[in-house]
Amino acid sequence: MSYLAEFSTVELIVGSTAETRGVDAFALSLIKAERQIRRLVTHLVYQFPCFRSADVEDLRSVLANNRRVYFEGFERGFDAIYPRTIKDLIGAAYPHLRPRIAEAIDHRNKIFHGQLTSRYLMREDLLAFVTDICTWCEALAQSASSEFQYDGFDRNSFQKSAIVDLTKRYRQQITDLSCYEQFIRTQMQR
Repeated sequence: MSYLAEFSTVELIVGSTAETRGVDAFALSLIKAERQIRRLVTHLVYQFPCFRSADVEDLRSVLANNRRVYFEGFERGFDAIYPRTIKDLIGAAYPHLRPRIAEAIDHRNKIFHGQLTSRYLMREDLLAFVTDICTWCEALAQSASSEFQYDGFDRNSFQKSAIVDLTKRYRQQITDLSCYEQFIRTQMQR
């Protein structure tokens, strides 16, 4: 799956006449951004030679059992492993887009809990967030695909890369499941 295919549903919602298209597209695009960064990290981790297909369920469980890992933790995890940071991959737009992502997450959390946001967000505001989230995801997808041939949108992040010795580029090595668990606790969780 590619960025364009992944965001085709968002485009359908934005192009609809539904009264809730702003909040619907906003929520869905943010979910997709969070899933993309999680998949990028799990893909990088799965490249370690110690992990094989038999380990996928354990890798998922270790991450699923830690309820203190959020978007910023996945970004820290990525940055701790890969030699080029998310900031590097997003490029010149990062200083504008990263605060927008953080603000969008704050608003989404309020909206999902039925609370009022600090601003009275209009449809146009929400659609502006959608545009920025899409820009973030597309830039990250293109750079990640170029860097290590995975854009974060393929359904299965637990696949071995065709790049031989990809993990030799990494800043940090993970040698087994307990090491991964420790990495999540020290680098990724709140």
